Amino acid sequence: MSTKTQAEIPVEVTKNALRKDVPIKDIYGTLREMILSFELYPGSRVTETELAEMFMVSRTPVREALLRLEHEGMLDIRSKQGCFIKQIDIDELTEYYRVRSALEIAAVEDACHFMPQVEVERMLKMWDPAQQPKEITVNEMEEKDESFHIALALGSGNATLVKYLQDVNDHIRIIRRVDFHDTERVKRTYQEHYAILKSILEREVPKARTLMRRHIQRSQDFAKTLTLTQLARKKSMANRFDQ
Repeated sequence: MSTKTQAEIPVEVTKNALRKDVPIKDIYGTLREMILSFELYPGSRVTETELAEMFMVSRTPVREALLRLEHEGMLDIRSKQGCFIKQIDIDELTEYYRVRSALEIAAVEDACHFMPQVEVERMLKMWDPAQQPKEITVNEMEEKDESFHIALALGSGNATLVKYLQDVNDHIRIIRRVDFHDTERVKRTYQEHYAILKSILEREVPKARTLMRRHIQRSQDFAKTLTLTQLARKKSMANRFDQ
């Protein structure tokens, strides 16, 4: 049976707490961040009017941002009902992670055969734990991590694999992202990426496959646990507001 969160955080709480003047060009990014950080709770309902009031803009830029977020699978727009933030279905996400693991393993195996050495060496420098920046935002780490995996898929030379991996990433981004709120996880990500790249550079296919499988499983387990914890915390905060 699917494990889904229930929408119990009133949007008015978020709206009143975050009311501010946001540049029109930043409305999409701000809404996306609010969804990914659970400020807009999964399953909750918002309307163009409420968001336009919160951002102090007309409904047009809000509508454009919502349509973009719907295209990315982060919310559903229902005629005459409003917009509903996508529920988090842990069972569904687990299925996507299984597909992701298969795609990533196939990508790293082919990368061992086809990825140019100069490109592997370039990525090794980028992911050298000794060169890890002292400070990196969640957004920056999210983008850098996703770029790593897409780069390996590109290195496999299989365009279809890249396409499917990008599609899976779009569906798991909300849970995958929470992985990088923890500094130890960021540090471990650098270490694991570096080890995977070393195995590719040395063309050790079995080792590369094993390292990638473990890497994806650790990420899934940690992100799932942290996501459920964050959802419970947000839910608890909302209940206190309601009292």
